[in-house]
Amino acid sequence: MTHHLLIIEDDARLAAMVAEYLQQNGFAVSRAGDGLSGLAHLNSPPGGLTPDLVILDLMLPDIDGLEVCRRIRALPGPAAQIPVLMLTAKGDAMDRIIGLEMGADDYLPKPFEPRELLARIRAILRRKVDGPVPATKTLRFGSLEIDRDARTVTVSGAPCELTSYQFDLLVALAERAGRVLTRDQIMEAVRGRELDAFDRSIDVHMGRIRAAIEADAKDPKRILTVRGVGYVFARQQD
Repeated sequence: MTHHLLIIEDDARLAAMVAEYLQQNGFAVSRAGDGLSGLAHLNSPPGGLTPDLVILDLMLPDIDGLEVCRRIRALPGPAAQIPVLMLTAKGDAMDRIIGLEMGADDYLPKPFEPRELLARIRAILRRKVDGPVPATKTLRFGSLEIDRDARTVTVSGAPCELTSYQFDLLVALAERAGRVLTRDQIMEAVRGRELDAFDRSIDVHMGRIRAAIEADAKDPKRILTVRGVGYVFARQQD
């Protein structure tokens, strides 16, 4: 299966180099030079082929990458769940946190090694297909339901908005309910293998998941922090 990637990057030279490298590694690649063009591509994909992943630059000439990411997450239907890998020349930790909070699945500062970009893309895409098929497709914890096939989460029947990565993090915790997991163990369970990552990115994602599934994100009952260790998904029912 050939995966289709969309690069939203205003640096035409860089976009061409990245596209060529990814095409050499078996991907189909489309390009957009600004945020609005990228969003138009997602709203009306050529040939009806929705991208499997978006590589998104933070600094764009019209609207910035954070706003593009926000609008992607507001798209109707499956398009809102398209994984987003954000690229930026900014290496400040706060920029990374903001990107993750806006819904990016991963974050790679410039300059970067093409092989690392390729590894991160493959890791994101692999999360959708790797691993054994669970005997029970839907995980239920009181009012919380996690449908692994449909990749949806509901609380009392109301849908919860999560990115693809956040969904995988929630499943990794829920499948191990009652077991305390370190951040490294959670990331390894989701990615399939260890990759360099921003140390606190997992905390940002956990905050977003709590905001989606908890009645009070500041007083969580489902995903609990174990100080100095990591997180645990509580077994209790509603």
